[in-house]
Amino acid sequence: MEVLFHLLPDSSSFQLESWLIDEANPRITLNVSSTQVITQCPVCAHPTHRVHSHYERTLADLPWADYSITLQLRVRKFFCLNKQCFRRIFTERIATVAVPWTRRTKRMAGQLTAIGLAVGGATGQRLSQQLGCAVSRNTILNLLSRLPLPPIVTPQALGVDDFSFRKRETYGTVLIDLDRSRPIALLGDRETETLAAWLEKHPGVQVVSRDRSKAYKAGITQGAPLAIQVADRFHLLQNLVETLDQVFNTHGKDLKAVEAAHSLSSTTDRDGAVVVPIALPSPTIQEQQRTQQRRTRRLSTYQQVWNLHRQGYKAQAIARQLGIGRSTVFNYLRTSSFPEQQGRSDRGRSVLSPYKEYILKRWNEGCYDTKELFEKIRRRGYSGSYDTVARYTRRLRQAQGLKLRQRLVSQPLPKVAQPEKRPLTARRAAWLVLQRQELQKSDDEQLIARLKAQHPDLSTAIELAQSFAQMVRQRLPDRLDSWLKQAIHSSLSPFVRFAQRLHEDYDAVKAGVTLLVSNGPVEGHINRLKMLKRQMYGRAGIGLLSRRFLLA
Repeated sequence: MEVLFHLLPDSSSFQLESWLIDEANPRITLNVSSTQVITQCPVCAHPTHRVHSHYERTLADLPWADYSITLQLRVRKFFCLNKQCFRRIFTERIATVAVPWTRRTKRMAGQLTAIGLAVGGATGQRLSQQLGCAVSRNTILNLLSRLPLPPIVTPQALGVDDFSFRKRETYGTVLIDLDRSRPIALLGDRETETLAAWLEKHPGVQVVSRDRSKAYKAGITQGAPLAIQVADRFHLLQNLVETLDQVFNTHGKDLKAVEAAHSLSSTTDRDGAVVVPIALPSPTIQEQQRTQQRRTRRLSTYQQVWNLHRQGYKAQAIARQLGIGRSTVFNYLRTSSFPEQQGRSDRGRSVLSPYKEYILKRWNEGCYDTKELFEKIRRRGYSGSYDTVARYTRRLRQAQGLKLRQRLVSQPLPKVAQPEKRPLTARRAAWLVLQRQELQKSDDEQLIARLKAQHPDLSTAIELAQSFAQMVRQRLPDRLDSWLKQAIHSSLSPFVRFAQRLHEDYDAVKAGVTLLVSNGPVEGHINRLKMLKRQMYGRAGIGLLSRRFLLA
């Protein structure tokens, strides 16, 4: 009895009359009554003691062990003694236990709200069943929708970035307090007027870190004209990668020539093992004809895009007239020469790739029987054909200097190693160039040197990219002006456009290279925001998403 009394939500306001334990369900029903003598009118706050009548109120409470708890609360109705109050009769409030008209205690509602903030509605419903306080997902979502958003404290340093409600269609804006690394607000779009209105409503922001978006730049200029705008260093390097990628895309043949020369030079492994030669594709005549036809169509579309562009057509009008996407139009207009199609980044991978390490191990141990190797890897899960394994073992024999159908010689054969090389695509070449120097391997340095020697434009692009990356990473603002001048006067149109865009946003770029402020914390919070969206299967509106993002 005493234990039950102390487990009540508010033992000072309740009196335990009786209890009933249902072993079958299992459930405990507690009959309690209010002990308040004087209460206040909820309208005029006038105290009263005159009782009108009694009634019972049923409340669900937190479970005890494996038992769900139901409170049969006997409360009263009172007369209001204030003759000027329009409320003559009112029900007794017990503010420390439950909110008026609810069917659960405050502490149970608080636990369900915490579950909803952590895991959402559908998952919260399943979790509440396991915890003994089963409710529907709509109940949890309704509890979340009643939560007030936290008050906004205007920060001195603000981080601004966009996030997608639906990728490539609808976007919003996230605002982060960089001083405390905490989210402040979510905006329903990424328009200039929305951000400007928010900044005007919350004056006092001194520094704003952002990406290279022109909409955000204009919004900050309108809403907080005295704030220092900082172009995020990560986005600067990201724009540099895109610029370098455009240069490499126009030199696809040079990249293939460098890749071929680099593969031929790497004929031996560090431990003296010979390297398995790369299997070059041998397309049929029909495949070559189809490839040439597709290239001719792409070239014709590229020429039409530029002809319409020179006539004054906008990108959207060009895309509509030619029946292609706007992104294709933009990609073609970024390059002054026709971009050749890049090879697949997974070139050389096959169903045999996961088993090559085991085959090489057994081959170097002296197992040269292809059928035996085929049976062993098939027991390990290989689902390909025998011919695929046979083609690979022929390449192993070729690496060891044996001719086709030549019997194994008596002298020991050199060991064979699989080259750990990926195709040299434009994007991979760009990341190799911009890799930190202390992380570069000797093989990467040789590859970059071959790229520089292959074509003067590649050499210029690599030098410009590496000098800009060094300036951003080491925060050397004194080099910015000379780099802009060098890039604008270069013969590479992608770098000319990149430098011109930097010059248009000069103050923010200079601040980004100078100050320590960055959008790193913002990107971390956006990752958490994406996780919340995926938990709710993308069905959360801005109201629910804001509460889970800001209050959790």
